[in-house]
Amino acid sequence: MTDAPRVRIEYGAWAAHGPLASEIRRVVFIDEQAVPQEEEWDGRDDACLHFLVYLDERAVGTARLLPDGHIGRVALLKEARGLGLGRELMLATIEVAQRHGHRRLELAAQIQALEFYAQLGFEAFGEEFLDAGIPHRNMRLLLAG
Repeated sequence: MTDAPRVRIEYGAWAAHGPLASEIRRVVFIDEQAVPQEEEWDGRDDACLHFLVYLDERAVGTARLLPDGHIGRVALLKEARGLGLGRELMLATIEVAQRHGHRRLELAAQIQALEFYAQLGFEAFGEEFLDAGIPHRNMRLLLAG
């Protein structure tokens, strides 16, 4: 009988989590989705809380929480998709945001991820738009006070 994979989520400043988060983002956004480097590296990382999800001892996913309550740069490496880790990552991000006093969260979701975020309680609003050439919609989640 094999042990189940061990999952953990850490969060903190860019100084601590940036190297691993940036590598995951490079692979997912720049390599896989062809997002231009200058759009991916927007200069806002130092102001954000960064989340890493680990599968066993390997960082396989990341997200960031901006001071204004926006969640962004949610990414999982291919081998980590379909295991429920994205949900765990988002639940942790939502919980930390709520502890930090955010009353609402917003994100720009790629169209193929709308249902994923809707299952977490986010609601789409506004028109579809292109970000880095990829169709997106804005979504929001109102948090309990």
